[in-house]
Amino acid sequence: MAVLKGDGYQSDPVLLPSVPVGLRRVLDLVVSGEATSRAEIARRTGLVRTTVGKHVDHLVAHGILQELESSESVRGRPPRVLTLGPRAGAVAVADVDTLASQVAIADLTGRVLAQETVAVRITAGPEIVLEAVAERLLGLLAQCGRDSGRVREVVMGLPSPVDVQSGRTVRPTGMPGWEGYPVAEELSKRFRCPALVDNDANLMALGEACQEQADAPLLGIKISAGVGAGLVTAGGELYRGADGAAGDVGHIRAAGAGDVLCSCGNVGCLSALASRPAVLRGLGIPESTEEDPLYGARVLAERVADNEPLTIRALRQAGTDVGEIAAMLVSMYNPRTLVIGGPLSELRDDLLSGVRAVVYRRAPALATSKLTITTPRLGESSGIHGGIALAIRDVFSPQGIARMMVDTP
Repeated sequence: MAVLKGDGYQSDPVLLPSVPVGLRRVLDLVVSGEATSRAEIARRTGLVRTTVGKHVDHLVAHGILQELESSESVRGRPPRVLTLGPRAGAVAVADVDTLASQVAIADLTGRVLAQETVAVRITAGPEIVLEAVAERLLGLLAQCGRDSGRVREVVMGLPSPVDVQSGRTVRPTGMPGWEGYPVAEELSKRFRCPALVDNDANLMALGEACQEQADAPLLGIKISAGVGAGLVTAGGELYRGADGAAGDVGHIRAAGAGDVLCSCGNVGCLSALASRPAVLRGLGIPESTEEDPLYGARVLAERVADNEPLTIRALRQAGTDVGEIAAMLVSMYNPRTLVIGGPLSELRDDLLSGVRAVVYRRAPALATSKLTITTPRLGESSGIHGGIALAIRDVFSPQGIARMMVDTP
């Protein structure tokens, strides 16, 4: 299999076949559901039927497509319908947080087949985390009857800056052992397929931007163990910056932060004021215990449900602190949608209200006149759906289709 730039796949290189543009167009139409018969494909592409038939037969022969009789009741011979074949494969995704990880298996249309939470702390180190995540993904594959040898792509989101080209974290804070660890390479070895690693806020933003009626450009800010941002352009592409460092807003100095010490070693960082650990610390709530890694989140949710004044005030202050940075980002990027995600945003509207108040007060009127500020429509699954979208884009790229043609003789 080929070594392809940027996908993290490491294996013995072979020459991939070139993929005709017409064949790619045929596959795109079937996968998107825009055309499900040979006649529809011919009409939409302008290709002659013999050429369409050649491409369809080629894809069916490789198990990527299958042609079935329609269940619709019609006179005469039932129409034939094209769908992805069972041998086309699946994608595996993990959205890793500091205390637990979301893992999922999806088919190549983006439909989630199985999803679970893996309770593993990121401080356990990359070997233990990857082992736990890979084991559960393999279990989910078996659970939904999918061949582990047909995984087309693995995507992992991590709460740190990521060099996407090499598939390694870059100067992560609070993640001992992860610095420079070859995450994509290890995932590729385990699943024998390409692997991609990205920042978790990027995946959250992409997951939200891929939903129907989502307005882009979309800026997502995730408030979790730290504070990170992801930007999806109007063309649907993630903006990562020159070196993958775009969106690391948690270490921007916050207004009025004083000399509060951040885990990065600096003082006054936004993450030191408004992250989940910072809010819990300010309220005197331990983030976790040996028996319950999610102890802090549970206690915080209980206090919010009880409308405890100090807790509500802390959430509003976190919203104000995040709002100051969000206003600057809105002024700079002029997004159509601003999504505030992470566990704190899911508790109540107080944090979101704090962000809104500052953004509408601080950012220019032109940048906010059509701006929507909201929480994720997909909740904590946004990162999973962003990872699925990223994986499927690569699977159906020219190189990805070529890989499928080689792997499904």
